Amino acid sequence: MFDIAAIIINYNSSKLTQECVDSIIEKTPSTLNFQIVVVDNASEKEDYLSLKQFCDTHPFKNLQLVRSKINTGFGGGNMTGFHFSNAQYVAFVNNDTLFLNDCFSILKAAIEKDSSIAVVGGQSFSETGKRMMAFDHFASISKELFGRDFLEKINPKKYPKRKLEYTSPVKVNYVQGSFMLVRTSYFNEVGGFDNNIFLYYEETDLCKRLEKIGKSSYLIPDAKYVHYHGASTPQSIAIKTELKISLLYIIRKHYGYLSFWFLLNYLRINYIFSTLFKPKYGYLLKVLLAGAPLSKSLKVTQKIRE
Repeated sequence: MFDIAAIIINYNSSKLTQECVDSIIEKTPSTLNFQIVVVDNASEKEDYLSLKQFCDTHPFKNLQLVRSKINTGFGGGNMTGFHFSNAQYVAFVNNDTLFLNDCFSILKAAIEKDSSIAVVGGQSFSETGKRMMAFDHFASISKELFGRDFLEKINPKKYPKRKLEYTSPVKVNYVQGSFMLVRTSYFNEVGGFDNNIFLYYEETDLCKRLEKIGKSSYLIPDAKYVHYHGASTPQSIAIKTELKISLLYIIRKHYGYLSFWFLLNYLRINYIFSTLFKPKYGYLLKVLLAGAPLSKSLKVTQKIRE
């Protein structure tokens, strides 16, 4: 068994994936027993073949490439990689990240200090060196209606300020899914990622379920990495629509139908007015009027690739 299994998803961005793999290997000492599982999430053939050549010829012996013939999204792709892992801790690493220091050793040491800690994450920075917000608060009606700043003012212990610079570990609702280290036993206990979610809110859902069994998440600021935010997921109306579908699914799952119904109608009203000024939101409004069902998710549009 390895100490850590790093799972990286590639989707038509093999150059980023290769740089991510190299940064992990460069910054992680050989004394740490770790493996890297790269999941190609049904990329175009040329991108996959480029990645395959990289992995096949790489000197790091514990690097494995797995090819999925259909794009299963963030959670599904990570669960595919998880099946090929065998480690005490599993690190889910976006392919648009670069390690700045020995993140694995730092996070492993932090999570081992307290058995109640299930998830830890490091401090992210932009490619220009600007510190980014590395954690967030659970999705909720109050967060959608009043915003994060309001929550942080009324209950700073439960909702620590995201914009502050921290120098010591801080308990948070959840760390960003761009890079999170999870205790495998607890990940197994809650069933891993919810495969119903194609994109967005996967880490929110995971950490919420872990919290329900008494396990916590922490930001460990000493672990530092670069995140090319959004580089692996270009923005579009379809992506914005997916964001709302996932949000509403999470609200219904964790807070019940009444909360779901309230937020759905709140969003409907907002986008009715938004569409008047920005017709491009017409499709998103149409999906909301239909109830934002999972049947409208990008997941159901994916095609099997050879």
